[in-house]
Amino acid sequence: MDFEAELEMFTAAERHFIENRYSDAEPTLNQLVLKNTRRPEVYHMLGTVYYDQGKFNKAIRSFRRALEIDSGFTDSSVGLSIILNDLGRYEEGKAVFDAARAGLDIKNKTTDPTLNEKFAAKHDELGGLYFNHHRYNEALEQFQKALKLTSSRRPEISLNIANCYEKLEDFTLAQRELTLISREYPHYVPARLKLGKYYHDNKQIPEAIEQWESVLENDPLNVIARDYLRLVQAIHVTNLNPPRIEL
Repeated sequence: MDFEAELEMFTAAERHFIENRYSDAEPTLNQLVLKNTRRPEVYHMLGTVYYDQGKFNKAIRSFRRALEIDSGFTDSSVGLSIILNDLGRYEEGKAVFDAARAGLDIKNKTTDPTLNEKFAAKHDELGGLYFNHHRYNEALEQFQKALKLTSSRRPEISLNIANCYEKLEDFTLAQRELTLISREYPHYVPARLKLGKYYHDNKQIPEAIEQWESVLENDPLNVIARDYLRLVQAIHVTNLNPPRIEL
């Protein structure tokens, strides 16, 4: 196949792929594979198509082929590690991901401005897997790595870190993390709700009320904050008017 014909087919397949028209992209991608194309993007797109179809073994082979052609093709490293994690092959998936990171560290540069966010998302995903399997120290490590790389999901990942501290029963660090989130991102509701509960459990009722009222200022229909405030008010009224004890 001459260069112009291959480029035309590749461009058509890529357009279908970007538009999420995988069924249209797949035949052209397979034609390019039969022509022994050396474009890693072709195998990466095909791997993504197979993953979407639930054909995990084919997807793994396609992503690996992309990496054979270009070991620094980060998108395929991320895709491969995601599939391996989906299949419960966590250590293998982590090894693929770590190898990709190591390769980038050696190069010490990147032309992809979204690369850090991609790695942050992967660390966040791995952290979630560890968390769901009650491996909280490993989860904490992954979330902390994600936090260093992301600029777009800092409050969400910081909350994950607080949840890890809570599971590890380090409530002081958990509360400190929640306080930092609430100061830096005052409109991030989940952190304020949780911080208010910490204050309440520590009998710091005015501080708890302040957090929940702040939530309602930004989200007047927030059911959880309203319920917490009603509960606090009910307890307060009960304490002011204790029930008579019948002798």
